[in-house]
Amino acid sequence: MFTRLWPLVVVLAATTLAGCAGEPTWLPLGTDRATTLQRLGTPTSTYPLPGGGERLQYSRAPAGFAVNNVDVDASGKVFSIRQELYDGLFDSTIKPGEWRVEDVLRTYGRPFEISRVTSFDGDVWAWHYKSLNNRRLLYIYVDPTGVVDHYHTADELFRDMDSSR
Repeated sequence: MFTRLWPLVVVLAATTLAGCAGEPTWLPLGTDRATTLQRLGTPTSTYPLPGGGERLQYSRAPAGFAVNNVDVDASGKVFSIRQELYDGLFDSTIKPGEWRVEDVLRTYGRPFEISRVTSFDGDVWAWHYKSLNNRRLLYIYVDPTGVVDHYHTADELFRDMDSSR
């Protein structure tokens, strides 16, 4: 019986390991840049960091809920990995009045949507994220000069897609 299940076990194990290999948060600190790219693939964006380092950004946007930033120092070694779309980080990360569009992109990547509202003179950038498995939205308000004015979070509400009810 086990010999018939062995190929299935091998396929499941390989699939599981392959999935883990592409998960940035499983990458050990100190991994070199080349190995990082081999394991995670091409980042969705890259940004220079002070001191000659580089941020490799792996975003699951527009439909996903995670933005993982893998920071590599000037010697080419990973020194930080962080999933940015997390409620507990917003207050200490987002700097209204100081942050510019470049800071927002370097931290969160491209939003899934940029819109406007009548109560604010500027653009409202939005990202999906999850908090305790609840779908949420992060909104960052960018004024016409490109400076972050403020931000807020909200529940992501879904309309019933079946209009026949």
